[in-house]
Amino acid sequence: MNKPKKQPREILFHMINYGVFAIFTILCAYPFYYLIINSISSNALSANGDINFLPRHIHFQNYVDALKLTGLADAALVSVSRTAIGTVCTVMASAFLGFMFTQQRLWHRKLWYRLMVVTMYFNAGLIPMFMTMKNLGLTNRFLVYIIPAIVQPFNIIMVKTYVESLPSSLEDAAKVDGADVLTCFFKVILPLCKPILATISIWAAVGQWNSFQDTLLYVTDQKLYTLQYILYTYFNQASSLAALIKSAGTMTTIANIVTAQTPTSIRMTISVIVVLPILFVYPMFQKYFVKGIMIGAVKG
Repeated sequence: MNKPKKQPREILFHMINYGVFAIFTILCAYPFYYLIINSISSNALSANGDINFLPRHIHFQNYVDALKLTGLADAALVSVSRTAIGTVCTVMASAFLGFMFTQQRLWHRKLWYRLMVVTMYFNAGLIPMFMTMKNLGLTNRFLVYIIPAIVQPFNIIMVKTYVESLPSSLEDAAKVDGADVLTCFFKVILPLCKPILATISIWAAVGQWNSFQDTLLYVTDQKLYTLQYILYTYFNQASSLAALIKSAGTMTTIANIVTAQTPTSIRMTISVIVVLPILFVYPMFQKYFVKGIMIGAVKG
């Protein structure tokens, strides 16, 4: 059977549509491309702003030097650990609480739900939060990265809406067979929530990986420094460290890196190191992302 011939207007529409999306894609991808080509090009050319489209005098010494930073391996381990553990805890808490808020038999269900929603709009502030973490004994503890991020009201609302979109007959059939609440959750509801849980996993992982303010506020033990905090500090101090070391003429581990490079190349390299790992998370969950957002955002 012959396909109907496309009209000129339809062809023009598709050409414009593809062109607009191609331009939008390039605009989104270019900043990452710009960081990468500047981090592997000549440091002198990069510092002068001469690298815009194609890399020149390609080398990877910037990454070799950056990986020699003292404490970088330990900080990377802390960041990976908090991202993995924090993501699992956040996803499981969001899934269970979202499911429980759909249970009519939950005592004062509407009250607890409204109190949770209020926390999205009001908070005590930075100083009370610090005092709370200190009184709970979480300062200079690894758990300070995990516990405050476990309960996320928005994620719970998303899961609740998603669970409400599932056929209620599934849970009713499990209850008829004698399943209790936990059995219904783990064996019936949880396997059906993959799209929304994958979406929450992306949000939680990105938030944990990129976070550095909690280290700045609650942690002074260098063994608990995260990768982002170390690179953020070095990123901001690159220029001053370079000037200080040049005038003093001292040689340390950081001095070797700074004097061999320029502040621009350091910032480019650090930005790539921070961004690239989390970019690999998105392809793993991409097939669930759109479905989770749409179903979790619209009831019925």
